[in-house]
Amino acid sequence: MLSVRFWGVRGSIPCPGINTVVFGGNTSCIEIRADERLVIVDLGTGIRPLGDWLMAHDLKEGPINADIFITHTHWDHIMGFPVFSPMFVPTSKFHIRGPVSYEDETLMSILSQQLSYRYWPVRLHELAAQIEYSNIHETSLDLGKGLRVITKHLNHPILCLGYRFEYQGKSIVTAYDFEPYRNIFPTDRNDPDYDEAAAREGDATAREENERVLKFFEGSDVLIYDTHYTDAEYESKKGWGHSTFEQAIRAARKAMVKKLVCFHYDPNRSDSQLEELEGFYRDQIRHEATAGKWAPDFLMAREGLTIEA
Repeated sequence: MLSVRFWGVRGSIPCPGINTVVFGGNTSCIEIRADERLVIVDLGTGIRPLGDWLMAHDLKEGPINADIFITHTHWDHIMGFPVFSPMFVPTSKFHIRGPVSYEDETLMSILSQQLSYRYWPVRLHELAAQIEYSNIHETSLDLGKGLRVITKHLNHPILCLGYRFEYQGKSIVTAYDFEPYRNIFPTDRNDPDYDEAAAREGDATAREENERVLKFFEGSDVLIYDTHYTDAEYESKKGWGHSTFEQAIRAARKAMVKKLVCFHYDPNRSDSQLEELEGFYRDQIRHEATAGKWAPDFLMAREGLTIEA
């Protein structure tokens, strides 16, 4: 069985409080299970309750052994690392993989910067677990026992990876933080910097990369998608590296995804606002389904939600 459980669903910064108790206020962290295999995606603040749960449940069955994949090294995706309690257990084993934007840095060096005395009382070398670190780019990895992961570069201000986990004919795909590729060259002929060849090449490159992303999503059982904005909000946020609810629905439909899960919410959105958006887009998809369009199951991630692929 391949499943995913959500421990942190917010973007940018934790947002605890009375207005976020339904969806949760922790930043990105999800737990994927492929039968007995444990995979964790991102080390946001949701990793703290996940660590406590693993200590109370998995540790009873034996040492905790997990593959950890980081989508990118922005702070909201790694800030929970110092409070992940299984890291302090000598029998724990973790292989942490992720992209880095500068080749002279390593994933280990980036994570260790949080564990310095100016920020935190525990140093990296004081973690008791057995930890291996690997810098990765676009690749395909066999994780053993039938579990495979394929990675895809996504459009974000720093190097970011999407992950496609495949197990026994089922698939779960992560697609955050990112936005659609677009032409960065001037396309207005009246622009003094306009170059026809560059504009044409920019259009072709953006179109090609967006098609590659859709191919990466194609036919997935669960697609976890960045929905930081609405289309209206996105007009003033282009280049910030986040997507919209409408973009997620369009992509899921084109790629014939079975279950679309909205994720990485703006920290300023309250529970009531998210519930309103949930109803609006669910009704929209239901209406479009009656017109014969492909209609994925539409879900909005909440802390504690578990979905089977």
